[in-house]
Formats: sequence, C-alpha cells, structure tokens
Amino acid sequence: MGRNTRKRRTPLATKAIAASAALALGGGGLIWANFYASAHEENPANQTKAAGAQIATIQCPDVGQKLTKVPKRARRGVDRELANLDKQISEAYSRLASTRQAQAGDPGFVNNAILGPLKAKRTAALDRIGINIRRVGGKAPNLGRLAGCKGMPANPNTNDGNAGGGQNGGGQNGGGQNGGGQNNGGQGGNGGQAGNGPAAADFIKIEDVQPNSRNLPNGLAANGDGGSTGSFTTNCGTNENENRNSDNVIVAPGVSNGAQHQHDYVGNQSNNAFASDEDLANAQTTCQNQGDKSSYFWPVLRIQDGSQDIDQGQPGGGQDGNVGKIVEPAEAQLKFVGNRTSDVVAMPKALRIITGDAKSFTNGLNNANTSWSCTGFEDRQVTDKYPICPQGSSVVRTSNFQSCWDGQNIDSANHRTHVDFVEADGSCSNGFQAIPQLQVRLVYDVQAPQINNGQVQNAFAVDSFPEQLHKPITDHNDFINFFDEDLMNEMVQCINNGEDCQ
Repeated sequence: MGRNTRKRRTPLATKAIAASAALALGGGGLIWANFYASAHEENPANQTKAAGAQIATIQCPDVGQKLTKVPKRARRGVDRELANLDKQISEAYSRLASTRQAQAGDPGFVNNAILGPLKAKRTAALDRIGINIRRVGGKAPNLGRLAGCKGMPANPNTNDGNAGGGQNGGGQNGGGQNGGGQNNGGQGGNGGQAGNGPAAADFIKIEDVQPNSRNLPNGLAANGDGGSTGSFTTNCGTNENENRNSDNVIVAPGVSNGAQHQHDYVGNQSNNAFASDEDLANAQTTCQNQGDKSSYFWPVLRIQDGSQDIDQGQPGGGQDGNVGKIVEPAEAQLKFVGNRTSDVVAMPKALRIITGDAKSFTNGLNNANTSWSCTGFEDRQVTDKYPICPQGSSVVRTSNFQSCWDGQNIDSANHRTHVDFVEADGSCSNGFQAIPQLQVRLVYDVQAPQINNGQVQNAFAVDSFPEQLHKPITDHNDFINFFDEDLMNEMVQCINNGEDCQ
C-alpha cells in the first residue's frame, strides 16, 4: 500500500473522545456537537435570542491536511499560502466577533459581510497554491471546493444526530458559550478575557472524571517478547529564559507569526520561522546533554485573571486573542520510550513530528491527541476539557508522539503522513519502522479556576488560533530531531537493551 493511501492509525486520545463523547461528525469533519447551548440562562427569551442570533465561530476546510502530494520545490510557497489562509480565517473571525449587533439585526449579515468575502479571498489563495504546484511540474488538485466556510451557530439543530452530551460526565452544555464564561469583566459571547474562550463548559473537576476512563498511551513494552523496554530521558529545562515566539517553522516556514499563538521552546535556541536546518544544527541548546540540540515546543499556557503579558498588543498575543499571564511549566519532562513488539531504529536528523491538532475544534477529531490531568490523579485523563485540580495538586499536560516512521522522509507535505501511531498491538503497519516515542509531560502550578453561575473566574487556557476559542482539544506539541548521531545511537541502544538512561 502506498504511503498516501494507507490506513492511518488514530491517536488514542481521539479514540477515547469518539468512544465517550456524544458527538456526531458532519460534512468535512466538523464537530456538530451542541457546544453552544446556553442552558445556564434563566430567561428563556434570552436563551432563544442567543441561540438564534449568534454564530460562535467559523469553520473552514483545512486545506493543508488535504495536500498530501506537494512537490518539495513547491512546499515553501504552498506553506506561505496556507499561512495566509489561516490569517484570512482569523480576520474573518475578528469581524464576526466585533459585529454582534449587526448580526442580530440582519439574518444575512454573516453570509454577506463575512463568509462571502472570506470565500473570495480563499479562492484567490487556493489558486496561488495551484500555481505554485504547477510551476514545478506538479499536478494541482481541484482546490476550489475547499473555498467555502461555514458559521458554527450558537445552538445548532440536531439534524446531524448530535446529542450534545460532551465528555466524561462534564457535558458541553453546562456552562454555555454565549453570554457566559467571562473572566474578571471580560466581554464577548464566547467567554474568556478576550471574548474568545475558554468558557465554563470547558472545565471539569478532576474528581468527576472516572479513573481509567480511557486507554492511556503506553510506549513501554510491558508484555510480550521482542519489545524494547528501555527509556531515555533528556533534561532541557522549563524555558527559564522565556524563549518564545508565534512562528512555526514546521508548518509555516518563512512566515512571521505563522502560528498566531505563542510557543514555549526548550532545547534548540534558534527555532523561528526563518531557521534553516543548518541554523538548527549549529544552535545553542538548553539541554544538559549538549548532544541534544532538538527543538521541543508547545503552545504556552496563560492565566486569564485580567492581567496582560508582554505581548499584549503584539501578533501571537493580544492581537490574536491570546491574553493573560503566560505561565512557565514547573516541570517539563522529556522522555523517549520503546515499542512493545520490536526494537527501535534511530530517528533521522531533522525529523519533524507534530502531535495533536491546533485546529481540532473546527477540524474534528482525526488528529486530536490531548491528555489533561492533575498530579495525584493521572489515572484520570480528560481530552476536551481543562481539569480543575484540588488544592495541592497541579495541572498536567501530556503529549505522546507518533512512533512509527516511513523510513525515508523527515517531513511530508501535510506534516503527518511520514509518521504514524502504532497499531492496537503496538506494532507499526505498512512497512513503517518503530522509532523512539517522545513523551512530553508538562506540570503547571496554577490556581484552580472558580465557576459560579455559569461563569469562570481566573481561567487558564492554551494559546490558540483565535477562532478555535482556546478549547483544550486544540492542544498540540512539536518536535524537530537534532540529536547528534552518537547520542541518538546511544538512545537506541539503551532503549533496545531495556535500560533507563539519561
């Protein structure tokens, strides 16, 4: 089976969501769940008005995920246009959020003033993508069908079969999205200090999550013969030097603010949108073992307590709806583990892996891979909610990366298909090879949010694209391998020999 036609493995977190959430996937992978019911409103008239007049956000087809065959010489130009598409959506969302009064008075306002112009801009960008591909002799797919976008309404009807229940007993309806969830006087229909989330319904007490309610990712070969049971831990700090930017050199090389949200960087200190592989290979590193110049990066966590950070009026910060005080992790544990059924092979230099999906709220669950918990409760994992931890317990974010590699490519056009998750038995399919699995565990000492009358005070949230409403399901993590050859071989030997090394 060819690389682009094989059956892809699904992240365990996604399987857990699909199994436990009462969600129905509509056309294009959109989650048509009842995310926005304003069940907390006491006045039925207000509830009806909110449901009928408000469109919470904008959903557009994710063009980048569909471009699996882009010639390498065209990728930089294509990636620039993909970043431009992201910017167009964000600008349209900003207009959506700032014209609520006009929308209430004109049923056609969203289509005529926001979605129509957005489609025209997207059509032009999609045409430029086709030109980039054809210019180097490639065959451009028909992208025109991906130009149109939809509004995600405040209270979608149930024609698509959604039950609107939500995950882990928490429910997506409880706090509502319209009129609730403001923090310390924040405004806007979607909650949050900047009016674009999170809302009360995005949180759940960890005690209310059932233990062992999902299959926890496990890279260790606890059972069976032929597995690789060792581990290799690299200590690269917690970003004490506050190395952050809102670029993403993997998905938007050469584009400043290509991520539209801030990342924490540990390890490699030269990661920005314009860094070449040579720049990264020659960079300084925060890792104790100087042979590890890999780049580890993830969206920052902020406390929305009414305060602002240094990027208040900057791209990736306040300009993109990311507000509040950035919190440095108290711990950042980076561990590589083995495969349950086989030895692992060395990762190639400059291998890029993204786990999770920054757009999974509007994209759907295919690439979602989130794990939220609390110290002392890590047998309880939540995926589409932020945990409210009891006193003395800290918030935990865990990311378990794809650990099967196609044996050839350090990246792919959609940054997905060159790596994969293991099969249910732990093996790699379609001729892929097992590589060390990166597991990132981040711990944060943050005050537990307070929820009263459907509103959340002192919320915390990961940075996101503005239209993703700071949903916990959008959490993601990124890795670029720049271990030197000797240290990578040492890691592989350690894991295959069943040793625990660092």
